[in-house]
Amino acid sequence: MGGTRGLRSDTARTRFEEIASRPDAEIDLEVAALWIAAEERGATDVDASLAELDELARRAARCLESASGERSRVEALNHFLFAEARFEGNRDAYYDPRNSYLDQVLARRTGIPITLALVYLAIAKRLDLPLSGVGFPGHFLLRWDGVQEWLIDPFDGEVISRSECQRRLEAGTSGRVVLEPEVHLRAASPREILVRVLGNLKHVFAQCGDFERALACSERVLLLMPDAASELRDRALIYEQLDCPGAALSDLERFLELSPMDPKAPELLSKCRELRARLGPLH
Repeated sequence: MGGTRGLRSDTARTRFEEIASRPDAEIDLEVAALWIAAEERGATDVDASLAELDELARRAARCLESASGERSRVEALNHFLFAEARFEGNRDAYYDPRNSYLDQVLARRTGIPITLALVYLAIAKRLDLPLSGVGFPGHFLLRWDGVQEWLIDPFDGEVISRSECQRRLEAGTSGRVVLEPEVHLRAASPREILVRVLGNLKHVFAQCGDFERALACSERVLLLMPDAASELRDRALIYEQLDCPGAALSDLERFLELSPMDPKAPELLSKCRELRARLGPLH
């Protein structure tokens, strides 16, 4: 790594690391998401994006004034974001990394469920609305936590039922998983939401062979969750792609300490032996 990208990302990484060190209750979700974008893009104006969210919240408040009842308020918020502010899910280029950069989602008015949810949540926070993120498998959702519960698909602003969630879960698991609301529909913490943003980006970069950027994503996930065993395993495999056997070995050994009974433990123990052989005798 290094070069101009390394120089431009130093401040963004430092700011993100500072946010990641805070307790969950003190993590400013949209600010952290903007620093994720800033590290990758360099040109991100965090203050301008926050001002844009402030303005969206002011406009949304006017739309909600005439809404009576919770369902009406949910529908008014959806109408504002998708009809008036003209946000939409990016179906044509779902894996474009810009869909994971909050500043670009605001500028281009398009994104994926997790980043469109960030816009919803930022507006809800400013208007003191009872909205939370839901780390539903495969497709991030939102939950209105008022007198009644309403589930929102942030990709298209659709209010969906628990039975629809069950249908989606069955479709994604070939019918093997039954919906457990306390598991599948629980509120996600700010830390979990940021991990999901970074996980999406890591997948995009790894798929196109940009392992340097995939590594940067993995590093930030581990700033948020230092003992995330699966992330240590993933970072080890990225290090291996970048020809860093020592770092890969260190992460794999830590993974095996944390998850000795993992089904892939024998395979990873074998990889550890291969990596030690590549490193040669220690002097």
